[in-house]
Amino acid sequence: MSRVLAPLALCFRAGVALRAEAYRRRWLKTERLSRPVVSVGNLSAGGTGKTPLVELIARVFLRHGLKPAILTRGYGRLGGRETVVLRPQSGRAGDPRTIGDEPAMLARALPEVPMVVGSSRLAAGRIAEREFDVDVHILDDGFQHWALARDLDIVTVDSTASLSANALLPAGSLREPPAALARAGMIVLTRTDQCGDLRIETEVRRYAPQAPVFHGMTKLEGLIEARTGAASELGGWEGQSVFAFCGVGNGAAFFEDLKRWGFRLAGEKSWRDHHRYSAEEIQALCSRAERWGAAALVTTEKDWMNFPKFAPGRANGLPLLVCRIRAELAEPAEFEQTLMTALGERRALA
Repeated sequence: MSRVLAPLALCFRAGVALRAEAYRRRWLKTERLSRPVVSVGNLSAGGTGKTPLVELIARVFLRHGLKPAILTRGYGRLGGRETVVLRPQSGRAGDPRTIGDEPAMLARALPEVPMVVGSSRLAAGRIAEREFDVDVHILDDGFQHWALARDLDIVTVDSTASLSANALLPAGSLREPPAALARAGMIVLTRTDQCGDLRIETEVRRYAPQAPVFHGMTKLEGLIEARTGAASELGGWEGQSVFAFCGVGNGAAFFEDLKRWGFRLAGEKSWRDHHRYSAEEIQALCSRAERWGAAALVTTEKDWMNFPKFAPGRANGLPLLVCRIRAELAEPAEFEQTLMTALGERRALA
């Protein structure tokens, strides 16, 4: 923990506790939608693999014949107070500048699922119920969103980072103390494929002994050529030297994943989460990668959302490849059963 920022972290802790108490005592109002709400959130400020899990949960609901909607605030978007409705449509691609990079990824991956982006998730949910007659809402990044009642809180925890060693913002990356996990209905430990041991699970179970814990992994599903959007063969790049870059919550984890997937990294470059790239930055990366003997540049799908529209897919002869990353669970059947049972109980009470 930064000693300089420690006093600010104490102030942040006090503010978090006061806000939570205000909602518990009903000084601030929590409102409920007509349909069940399943929240996917975390304790830290990004980097825990939350977005791929939102996609996985939406696909579970679709397989069960349900009509889910995704509610999200669209972090970092322009015109952040405007509500944007994305209707189900084949080939749908939302503009990341107006809805945010992670919602744009979800819009592309789940064109059949309506999405409503807005600062008020309550208002967004009412729009979804009115216009799309949905069965269930998936609240993206909703663990700290007390204004909207949730029927199930699913919390992602990064297995590569200790909870007890982290500090509250701004000294660390935690939005709430680890004890807040006691509110979780289900917990998913992400990036367990990067851990030799799971000491984090002991920590998690100490704070949330009642919540079932599942083990998540990241899977490289495919590669996309950035300029054309065309698929690129995975096998063609295995063992080749690449230059990796990203602007995500946990860049080190992405670089480790690349090594595990068989890439050799000639170099790495990371920016802050949600970084928006300029054409000059893309060109500079291409030049650096060529000097370092890389055969290609590799980044994440989230970063691709933040490229300028005119950024070249190839420059200086180097391909610019995007990783399509998906979430996998070690216990997929158990996770699905627990999720659907919790949802069924809520619908029975409605």
